[in-house]
Amino acid sequence: MFKGLNHTEVKERLSRFGYNELPSARPKNIWRIALEVFREPMFLLLISCGLLYMILGDYQEGIIMLCTIFIIIFITFYQYRKTERALEALKKMASPRAQVIRDGAESRIPGREVVPDDILVLNEGDRIAADAVLLETLNLTVDESLLTGESVAVSKVPGNGSAGDNNRVFSGTLVVQGSGIAKVTATGPATQFGRIGISISRIREEETKLQQEMKALIRRLFIAGVFISLAVVVLFYITRGNFIQSLLNGLSSAMAILPEEFPVVLTVFLALGAWRLSRRNVLTRKSSAIETLGSATVLCADKTGTLTQNKMEVSVLYDGHNMYYADSFRSEDGFDPLLIRMANQASRPNSIDPMEMAIRELHDRFYEPGTDELTFIREYPLSREMMAMSRVLQDPVTEENGFSIFAKGAPESIFILCRLSDSEKENHLRALKAMADEGYRVIGVAMAEYRKPELPEEQTDFEFRFRGLVGLADPIRPEVKEAVNDCRTAGIKVIMITGDYAATAASIARQIGLPEGECITGPELNRMSEEELRERIPRVNIFARVVPEQKLRIVLALKANREIVAMTGDGVNDAPALKAAHIGVAMGKKGTDVAREASSLVLLDDQFSSIVSAIRSGRRIFDNLQKAMSYILAIHIPVIGLTLLPAFFPSLPVLLMPLHIVFMEMIIDPVCSVAFESEQEEKGIMNRPPRDPSVAFFGVRKILNSFLSGILLLAMVAGVYFLSLQEGHTEGEVRAIAFSALITGNIFLILTQLSKTRNVSAVLAEKNYILIFILLSAFIMLLLTLFVPALRQVFSFAFPGTRHFIPSLAGSLLVLTLLETIKISRSKKRAATG
Repeated sequence: MFKGLNHTEVKERLSRFGYNELPSARPKNIWRIALEVFREPMFLLLISCGLLYMILGDYQEGIIMLCTIFIIIFITFYQYRKTERALEALKKMASPRAQVIRDGAESRIPGREVVPDDILVLNEGDRIAADAVLLETLNLTVDESLLTGESVAVSKVPGNGSAGDNNRVFSGTLVVQGSGIAKVTATGPATQFGRIGISISRIREEETKLQQEMKALIRRLFIAGVFISLAVVVLFYITRGNFIQSLLNGLSSAMAILPEEFPVVLTVFLALGAWRLSRRNVLTRKSSAIETLGSATVLCADKTGTLTQNKMEVSVLYDGHNMYYADSFRSEDGFDPLLIRMANQASRPNSIDPMEMAIRELHDRFYEPGTDELTFIREYPLSREMMAMSRVLQDPVTEENGFSIFAKGAPESIFILCRLSDSEKENHLRALKAMADEGYRVIGVAMAEYRKPELPEEQTDFEFRFRGLVGLADPIRPEVKEAVNDCRTAGIKVIMITGDYAATAASIARQIGLPEGECITGPELNRMSEEELRERIPRVNIFARVVPEQKLRIVLALKANREIVAMTGDGVNDAPALKAAHIGVAMGKKGTDVAREASSLVLLDDQFSSIVSAIRSGRRIFDNLQKAMSYILAIHIPVIGLTLLPAFFPSLPVLLMPLHIVFMEMIIDPVCSVAFESEQEEKGIMNRPPRDPSVAFFGVRKILNSFLSGILLLAMVAGVYFLSLQEGHTEGEVRAIAFSALITGNIFLILTQLSKTRNVSAVLAEKNYILIFILLSAFIMLLLTLFVPALRQVFSFAFPGTRHFIPSLAGSLLVLTLLETIKISRSKKRAATG
C-alpha cells in the first residue's frame, strides 16, 4: 500500500490509519546503548566499586572493575543489533497509485493525493485508493477479501450511493475484472480501511503476566537489597571502623543481592527466541508474545487466507447427469472435460478474477493453450436483472457456421437463460443444493449457437442449452489438518472465524478435523449480550457470517473468560482482533500491511503449521526461562550468605570481594541467559495442557525449591570455609579454597538445574556446546586464578596446595548427588500422579 513512498511519507500515511511509528531496522547508536547500560543498577555499582578501589589506591583492581563495563556494553550492543535486524522484513510495503480525471484530463497520481470528489478511473488490476460511489461500470468485479474475508469477487453496478454496497468501492480493494468510473466519497481515516486502523489505535495493549510478576519481584528484592546493604555498611563500620572498606563491602552486598540478571535474562531469552523463530519463518514483532505462546489456550483462525489459500479451485463438476469431484478429474475414469472447456470459453482470457483463473487452470490440464482459439466478437455483461455473462465467439476458418455463445453465472440466471421446465430444474436444483451444502461456490454454464449475421441486443434472445454446474472452493492449506490435530493434542482449542455462510464454514471445519461444536452466526452474535456470549463461547468452535467488529468482540469475550488467545489472520478486517488478542499472528506473504502492523508474530512462509512450531518453541522458551530464573534465585543464596557472614562475625576474614562477585557474574550471566536458552525441550512438551494462566511464574513452591538448592550450596561452601579455618590456613588460602568450592558447586548446580526430568549424564550427552564452552571457560579461569601468581594476587588468593582442594570437590559432588536424588524423587511423584 505504500509503494514508491519514502520513510517520512510512509510514516505520514500510516498515521492517518492510527499508526504513529514505523518499525526501524537501524541499529541503535552505540553511545545511546551505552547510556542505557549505565542506567542499570549493576553497572552503577561496578562504577562505584571501581572508583572506590582507585580512592583506596588499588589501581589495578579498580581498572579491572571498570574494564568489565565495556565488555558488557559490547555484549549488549551485539544483542540489540541481532534483535533489531529481524525487523527489516517488515519494511517491504506496497501502496496503490490512482488514475483520476481532473480538469477533463486523465492523470495517474499517488494514492495519498486523492481527495473527496475526485473522479477515479478503475481498470482491471487496480488497487482502489479511496472509498467511492460508482458512476459507470462495465462488467466490474472487485476483490473485497481484505475487508470482508470473502474470497469471491463482488460484482459492482453504478448507483447513487443509497442502494447498498454493490454501487460502492472501498479503499484497499482490488479490481479483478472490468472497468468503471467512480466519484470519491472518503479518504484516509474516513474510509472503511481507515476506520479499522483507528479502531486498532484505540486498543490498549496489556503487559504480560510474566512482565507484571517480574516487575513486582524485582521491586521487592531491590527494596530488600537496599536495606540489607545499608545494614552491612553499618555493621562493618561498627565492628571494623573503616568507613571506605565498609562502603566497599556494602556495595559487594548490593551486587550480590540485587536481581540485575532478571531483566537481562528475560530480554536475552526473548531476543534469542525471536531469532530462533525467524529461522522457522516466524517473524517476531513483539517479543512478549514469545513468552505468551507457551500458555496459549485458544487459537482463533480466520478462514480466508489462513486455513485456506485465499484462491479459488474447481472442486466439483455436474454435467447435468453425474457429479465429478476433483479426485476423479481424469480421462481414464470416464471424465469428459467438455464442461470445463465451455466454462473457460465463457471467461475472459488472462483474467485475474479468482474464479476464472481457477477455471483456466483446470482447462489447461486437459487442453493445450491455443489449440481451440476462437475469435472474440462480443461480450454481454452481467446486470442486476441477469446475473450471468455471455461471450460470443466465432471460428475464423468456418465463419459460415455462425456464432458460438458461451454463458456462465448464477445458476438461477442460467436456468432462466436456458428456459428450463420445472421438472428439468428440479433435478439440477438437487445437485445445486448438494454442492452448496458442501460449501462450494456454484456457477452454471450454458451454450448456444446463432446463425444469423446480426447479433441480438440482449443475451436472453439466444436459445441456450444447459451444460452443467461448476463448484469452486477456496482450498484448504495442505498442512492445516495436521496442525489442528497437533493443537488438540497440546490442549489448545481451535476456533474458526469466517465471513462465509454457516454451511460453508461447517464443511471447512470437517475437512480440517475440527471437533464437533456449536456454530454462532453474525446475526445471532448481534442479538447476544456479553454475558450470554461468555457463557456460550466455551462450546463454540465456528463463528460464521461475522464482520470485523464482531471478531474483536469474540476475542474480548474469550479474554474475559481468562483464556490466553492467539488470533491468526491476513486481511484488514482481522487487524483489530489481531491487536486485541494476547498473540496476533499475521500472514507475511498474503497478509496486508495493516494486519502485520497489528500482529505480534508474522508467518513469513504463510504456513499454518508454523504456528504449531511457534507454540512448541514458546513452551520450550518458557520452561527454560523458568529454569534460568530458578537458578538465579538459587545461586544468589550462597553469594549473599558468604557476603554477609563476615558482617555478623567480625573475627572471620572477608570471603567475597567485588572482583570475586564480578567473576561469579561473568559465569551466571551467560549461563542463565544463553546456556539455559539453548537447552533442548523437555520430552512430551506438546502432550501436556497449556500452563494455567492463574498459576504464578514465581510460585511459592518454585521459590522454596530454589532456596533449598541455594541453601545446600551455601551450607557446603560454609562447611569448607570453616574446615579450612580450623586447619590453620591463611586468609588468602581460606578464600581460595572456599571460592573454588563455590565455583565448582555452581557448575554442578547449573548441570542439575538444566532439566526437570533428565539426569546430569543425559544433559551432557545432549551436547549443548554453548553450555560446555561456558563451563569449561569458567573452570579454566578458576584454575588460572589459583595457579598463576599474578592472578592470585589480583584475586587476593594464596595457594594452599593441591590436596587442600579435595574438600571443595567432594562437597560439590555431595550437593550434586543430593539435588539429583531430589529431582528423581519428584519425577517419580509426578509420574505416579499422572
